Amino acid sequence: MICPETSYPAEENLFLNDHVALMSNCYRKLLGKKLIPENPTNEKLAKALFYAPFVVVSHNTAADPAFNYANLKALELFGFSWEEFTQLPSRLSAEPIHQFERDKLLAEVSRKGYLDSYQGIRIARSGRRFLIKNAVVWNLLDSRGCYAGQAARFEEWEFL
Repeated sequence: MICPETSYPAEENLFLNDHVALMSNCYRKLLGKKLIPENPTNEKLAKALFYAPFVVVSHNTAADPAFNYANLKALELFGFSWEEFTQLPSRLSAEPIHQFERDKLLAEVSRKGYLDSYQGIRIARSGRRFLIKNAVVWNLLDSRGCYAGQAARFEEWEFL
C-alpha cells in the first residue's frame, strides 16, 4: 500500500500541494525567486510544477534519504514510475563512482542552505547516463524551521 504522502500527484490529492508549497516557499526564501517563473495561484502551483518543462525532485530525511517527490519531467528523464521513484534511495540516482561527489554536494547544501549552478552525472533506470547542468539544490525547512529534506531543480541535461 502506498502512503498518502507518496501518492501520485493528481487532482484528487491537489497534486501534493502541501509538499510543493514547502519546496516553493523554501526556494523563494533561500534564492529570492520563484520556483515557477509564471505566477500561478496557490491552488494551481502544484499542478503547474508537476507538468513543468524542467525537472524537480526532492528527498526525505531518512538515514538513507529516498525520493519523495518527482514531477513528470523527472519521471520521464529517470525512467521510473512514481511508485518506483519514491521508493528509490536518492543516492542511487548517481552511479557508485559519482556518489562521493554527490555526498559532498549535499553536505555543502546542508551547510549553506542551497547551491546553484551544480553539475553532475546521474543515471536513469535504463542505465543511460546524463549530465545535469546548472542545477539548484536547496534545503527544505518546515514551518518550525526543522530540516525536512532537500530538493533539486534543473532544466538542462545532456545524455552521455
